[in-house]
Amino acid sequence: MKRLPDTELEVMKALWKLGADTPRAALDQALGDFGWASNTVNTYLARLAEKGFVSVHREGKSNRYTPLISQEDYLAFDSRSVLSRLYGSSPRNFVAALARTGLKRQDLDELRSLLDQLEEDTKA
Repeated sequence: MKRLPDTELEVMKALWKLGADTPRAALDQALGDFGWASNTVNTYLARLAEKGFVSVHREGKSNRYTPLISQEDYLAFDSRSVLSRLYGSSPRNFVAALARTGLKRQDLDELRSLLDQLEEDTKA
């Protein structure tokens, strides 16, 4: 898997939200706020298909699109990539960087809860 440019990621986010077998019209509507030309969206979709992120099939006069990579799988991959590139694969360094910008008490409580849950899951 490769990390996606922001523009292609926006297309994928729209497809993940819309689901399998998305008609092009629905995709265009979901991406409308970006103001991209139709040819621009075609380019992004072609790139995503080449990378194996999207399947395309023709139905009548239009195409339908299905994400081949789940949002969860991509986010897990991208998170590991960011952690590796920016924080030396250290979750501690990542959290320390967040803490320097001021974590709220609620954020800390959520992190503790997550760590407790992860610890419980590894015991089971």
